[in-house]
Amino acid sequence: MIVTAPSDLQADHMKLEDTRVTRRYFGKFAKITGYLTKVAATMEAEGRFSRTDIEALARYLVGLNWTFTALSHKYHFSGRFAHAGSLTFDRRESGFPVYQELLEMANDALQAERHLASQPSAEALKDQMVRVILSEQEIPTKLQYALSQRLYYEELLRGDQFWARNDPQAVWIENKGDRRLFQVHWAVYDSQVNLPTIYLMDLEDTGRTGLPKDERRWPEVQAHLMAQSVAHLKLLTIAKGFDEDFGDLHPVRLRRFHIGPMYSHAFTRQTGPLREVLEAAKAPVGEDWALVWTEEELVSDRVEHVKSGWFGTVERQIFALDPFEGGGTETGASRMERSLIMPERPYQALAERNPPGFRDVRKFVVSDSGRVLSYR
Repeated sequence: MIVTAPSDLQADHMKLEDTRVTRRYFGKFAKITGYLTKVAATMEAEGRFSRTDIEALARYLVGLNWTFTALSHKYHFSGRFAHAGSLTFDRRESGFPVYQELLEMANDALQAERHLASQPSAEALKDQMVRVILSEQEIPTKLQYALSQRLYYEELLRGDQFWARNDPQAVWIENKGDRRLFQVHWAVYDSQVNLPTIYLMDLEDTGRTGLPKDERRWPEVQAHLMAQSVAHLKLLTIAKGFDEDFGDLHPVRLRRFHIGPMYSHAFTRQTGPLREVLEAAKAPVGEDWALVWTEEELVSDRVEHVKSGWFGTVERQIFALDPFEGGGTETGASRMERSLIMPERPYQALAERNPPGFRDVRKFVVSDSGRVLSYR
């Protein structure tokens, strides 16, 4: 049973209050997040990603898998009794859990050790369950729920989940004369669209101290980038603001990856051709979905030197904008590419219907065998 969330939430936020439906939802995402790293590896094999790129992306994609693993433990008994709680997800726009779920998970992670210290061990809970089954001949639901909560906190204690905020990290790439080339990567769970969003910035550092070791600049850079990490800001706005605020840091490339929305005939209520395709596919449970993967890229075209103070000059990046998208003014990027990740049955339905607007979209067709096929 899927019911509308309380009135203080938006109308498109829904709660899953049936155990079987909740488990189907998390089972679907367990497959999806497992496929994401395989799709990224396929892109690396094609030469679209460097080893540094793939290591950064894999960190967040694997973390997303662990986030869903943790939430699946937390809500494993939704609908069984009143205190089990229920997942709220964005049924209309993203198909993902709402931002508030990740905030609550982060708060729970801070208290995970305390919760685990006050609970019986997993082995003790299992022993109690066996005794209840044998002596009372009934299903030990409350003990099962207690075990699911213990597994939830154990998962949080392991760490490395995809959080609402995943602060910037800098990776040294190489030195070019007096310049150090770094890749800075970070990610957010965007509160406006309820989607995980990953950022990769390649920058040249002409400062005296390497950026990650600079006690003055590095905290400022981290705070600046996190403040700008919102979906409605164009890459051009983010990159130009960074370029102007840090005279000795030069962003030469900025990429943003939107993971989602997820479309599912069983769970979501998006409109458009994809919904019709999924309806026509009549795919079995677990294969009734399609995930959008969007990559935006902004690259520096050239450098100009502008006056700074009375006698100095600083570098300013002039970024290349997509000439085919209104001169790039609409997208604020050099390039934007959307891909679809989907199982075989939905892909067959998409190929048969061939709706307008999807002919040039990259399709990654995945299967349980681990195979990933790429189509245009």
